[in-house]
Formats: sequence, C-alpha cells, structure tokens
Amino acid sequence: MKAHGKSERIRERLELKLPARVYCRETPDFEWSEVTRLLDVTPFGAAFRIKRPTERGRLLHITVPLPRQLRVFDFVEDQYKVWAVVRHVRPTTPAEEKTQRFEVGVAFVGKHPPESYLQDPTRRYLVSTGPSQEGMLTIMEPEEPSAPFTNDRTHTRHHIPVALSLETFSEAGAVAHNESTVTENISRRGATVFTGLDIPVGRFVRLTSPEYNLMVHAVVRARSHGPGGMPRIHLEFVDREWPVD
Repeated sequence: MKAHGKSERIRERLELKLPARVYCRETPDFEWSEVTRLLDVTPFGAAFRIKRPTERGRLLHITVPLPRQLRVFDFVEDQYKVWAVVRHVRPTTPAEEKTQRFEVGVAFVGKHPPESYLQDPTRRYLVSTGPSQEGMLTIMEPEEPSAPFTNDRTHTRHHIPVALSLETFSEAGAVAHNESTVTENISRRGATVFTGLDIPVGRFVRLTSPEYNLMVHAVVRARSHGPGGMPRIHLEFVDREWPVD
C-alpha cells in the first residue's frame, strides 16, 4: 500500500477493540508484558489501557491481529508485531473497573527497534511529523535526552521532608517491595527520595502520601548518596504533578 494512501487516513481513528499484547523492557534486567484491548487504531498508531505506568518517549512492542489494510509490513502474518513510541500517558479509572489504569497512545515506528534501544532500553525517542517513504513514522534521539520531555528545571525544589510509601512492581504488575521513606526535596515534577531499595535507573515506582492524600507514579532518573552516605533516588513524576507550590 502506498504511503500517500495511508497519509489520507492518518486522522481516522477506528474503534477496533482488538486484543493486543504490550511488551516493555524497562531496564536491561527487567521486562514485563500485559494483554489488553485496543481502544482505537490507525495505520500509524493506537490507543489502549494498561495497568502498568510508562512514560512519553519510551519504546513498547505491540502484538495485535491488525487488519491487513492497516499494516505497513507483514501482510500475510496472523499477528502484526510492531515497535511503538509512547506519545501520551493519562491515568484513568474506567467506569467498568475499580482500579486505576493508564491510557496510552503510541505511534508505530517499525518492525525492528533502533540499535540504541538494544544497548539501553531506558532511552526515549521523538517521533517525526510525517511518514517515511515506506509509510511508517520514524523516530530520532534528542541531543539532550531529558530536554524535550520535561520542564522540571522551571519548578522550584522544596527542601522539605514528605513522608510517603514507596512501592516497586514485579513482572506480573503486583507490588514487589514497599518501603516507608521520606523525600530530601520535592517539586511539582519530581523528587529526591531516600531509599534502601536497589531500584535501577529506568524503573517505575509508585509514591503514596497520606499527608497530601495523593498517589503518583514516577520513573527513576538517577541514583546517588546523600549526607552520611545514605542512598537516594532521583525521580520524575510521569502521570501527575505534586501540589507543593
């Protein structure tokens, strides 16, 4: 199918509730997959809900029995297996469910991931504004990895201790570890948290604060040691802001 034919349908979202398997490699040593259903789809991307947090710019692998008219490759295969970049993430609680989910919109970017992803799955990518000659959106790596995705530098860091619960997830999505801890500093977009847990850069965690009556998901951006050699992690919130200003 020609690329220009596909471009005419780029905004036509088809509400096909197809079953899909979503695979994520958060770090070189941690991965998970989840079965869900699409909310809508185009030749260039799809939307779905998952129970695991993710973030804009991350690569996911999608396996779905997509109609051949919507494919760019593998027209005779039963399953369409395509890599996709996360374009947006929104926390939501569907009416038919009681637990929080994440509504994710992705852009399809190819049959194979870039070499840089194989070396470092925590990398984030930007999507081109239009399709390539093959009819597929292309991706590129930003010169400064964090610059296009966060404006945390514009938010004041408050050096105040906020008591909270820090949770990590298992491959199955259940809570793997739970620790009561405190922040060293916090802003609307991120925080530095003391922890005795060994949480690698790139992993997602959940923070719950009784004081603020708030739950937020975050990704580990860095690890360091504070006063007295106490280990700490530097977090960026991925689904909402913290009301501290």
